Amino acid sequence: MPDRGPKPARFGKGFERLREAGVEVVTGILADEAARLNEKFICWHKSGRPFVYLKLAMSLDGRISIDNSVSTAISGDAGRRRVQDLRHEHDAILIGGNTAFVDNPSLTDRSGKLRRRPLARVVLDNQLRIPLDSILVTTARETPTMVFTNSRDDEAVETLINAGVDVVKTQMGGRDLAGVLTELKRRNIQSVLVEGGTEVAGSFIDSRLVDKVTFIAAPIIIGGREAPNAIGGAGADSIAQAMRLEDVTVEPLGDEIEITGYPAS
Repeated sequence: MPDRGPKPARFGKGFERLREAGVEVVTGILADEAARLNEKFICWHKSGRPFVYLKLAMSLDGRISIDNSVSTAISGDAGRRRVQDLRHEHDAILIGGNTAFVDNPSLTDRSGKLRRRPLARVVLDNQLRIPLDSILVTTARETPTMVFTNSRDDEAVETLINAGVDVVKTQMGGRDLAGVLTELKRRNIQSVLVEGGTEVAGSFIDSRLVDKVTFIAAPIIIGGREAPNAIGGAGADSIAQAMRLEDVTVEPLGDEIEITGYPAS
């Protein structure tokens, strides 16, 4: 559950005066619903970082692709429309370098709705695998694009900068997720939709830096030993240490299923 913000006790004296005057005062009404409506704003102020929403499209057996080197479209039309709605609700979209290399995504908001600010694109790419002729690089001057890296290839970094990419170099680059979020907050990014592959998703889960999770499950079974799972990373050492979700909702999306929940406190 996200922090619900100021507690009623903060206004205790005012409530007490109203009650002394004979006014019936009821507090805490629809607190959970209000917190959900303002979850990004509350996280921004209480946690000191952007709200992180992890979204993954997967098969029924939890695979996100055929293998790590092949771009695989999992979601159908309804799922893809839902993704555009989610992108519209966030300030930034984040992926890893492998996804940028394999999928060559555009990472744009195609919902058709007006935005309060451009959707920023964030790539965690320590190896600088992002191709110079990729959509992300060639459109960087039109759409804000950031690459977090610790690469020592100064020539490659300079080339990206000259193409309009905002390259952020730190000691750990994209591996320092807390540092990435701190930098995004400094740039007034209030919410991040994580659409990265298995390792990026796993890293955020391992770091417990996820505030909300959505899995869109397509009615297909991929199987195979080489097909990447939805969540990589180190994983839990026991069931007790696994991330448990609460306030879970299950909604149909055409032939697909959307499962959304919040990491338990």
